[in-house]
Amino acid sequence: MRKVSFPFVGTANIPFENLMRAFGNDVILPSRPTKETLSLGTKYAPEFACLPFKIVLGTYIEVLEKGANTLVSTGGVGPCRAGLYTALQEKILKSLGYEFEMITLEPPSRYLKDLIQNIKKLINVKLSFKDYIRIAKFIWKELQLLDKAEKLSHKVRPLEVKKGEASLAYKKAVDLVREAKDLKELLEVEREIENLFDKIDKKDIDPIKIGIVGEIYVLLEPSANLEIEEMLGDLGVYAERSMFLAGYTFYNAIMDLFRRPGEMDVKKEAMPYFKEMCGGHGRESVGNAIIFAKRGFDGVIQLSPFTCIPEIVAKSILPRVCEKYNIGFLPVTLDEQTGKEGLRTRIEAFVDLLSARKKKNFIKGDAKNGALFGY
Repeated sequence: MRKVSFPFVGTANIPFENLMRAFGNDVILPSRPTKETLSLGTKYAPEFACLPFKIVLGTYIEVLEKGANTLVSTGGVGPCRAGLYTALQEKILKSLGYEFEMITLEPPSRYLKDLIQNIKKLINVKLSFKDYIRIAKFIWKELQLLDKAEKLSHKVRPLEVKKGEASLAYKKAVDLVREAKDLKELLEVEREIENLFDKIDKKDIDPIKIGIVGEIYVLLEPSANLEIEEMLGDLGVYAERSMFLAGYTFYNAIMDLFRRPGEMDVKKEAMPYFKEMCGGHGRESVGNAIIFAKRGFDGVIQLSPFTCIPEIVAKSILPRVCEKYNIGFLPVTLDEQTGKEGLRTRIEAFVDLLSARKKKNFIKGDAKNGALFGY
């Protein structure tokens, strides 16, 4: 039997574990990345590999030591190096003596045939069409609820009267989703999640609003971004990131075939500044920053791994974009040397600047006010 494992990314391990088990695989669950995980990856990674590469490599070593014999990850296209990462990681791990199969799920828009063949490798039980529908509905609902719980925590945390209640409610919500066995239970869990956050006492205030853009791994994985969203919420800031797991899976991984009516076109917004595709999510970072500005956000934070080429390109454009729309901009570059307290100091200063500007009622778009930047 295949003993499957995969990178740890946010709460994605919950639906992916259930999917792999439904396909008849044994699953070796990855643990939440720690300093030791990063140290392992850094030890064997190329010197200028990015933070996600190092964390994922360290995770692979940990799960292979636990007995995994199949690693599953996603690929990529364009100039971004992520498209080559699984091949390089496989080579590194096999040079260390590990025996396993690497299965890379490439983007369906360009590699549909390869994607189907690789998914077939992971299906080790006989399933009827009805079974596939049942599994798909259950996994999709899990993705939706996990994102819903996280969005509610971001909305409530800056308003909570008693600090820490939103984080406790979020952890409880994730546990409820994890424990659900079928779609019926998930529908009941949805109501419980809403009640968990409704019961929290909230202040009647209009918080500072900050949009978070950047590379997908450091956006979705709190251990990589040093829990920046929770940090912002504790400072009384409403933080909203540009990508969530369900939305990314549905609208990006499935070839953008199912776009919601009236949904803002991120790439179209970025087009005046970012005409060429550079891989990764560099163009999306620019487009989402513009969308946040049009929605009335006070500032934008860009999260990028050190040496991430698409985000370096976006970082050269974002100051001009934020100046035009008169919102604050703070670029945050993450690597194994980044410390949480140092990041907190920068975030606090940025929030103070945005708060001061909001209190003074700066006129949006007034050239003499300009945009606020933190470096």
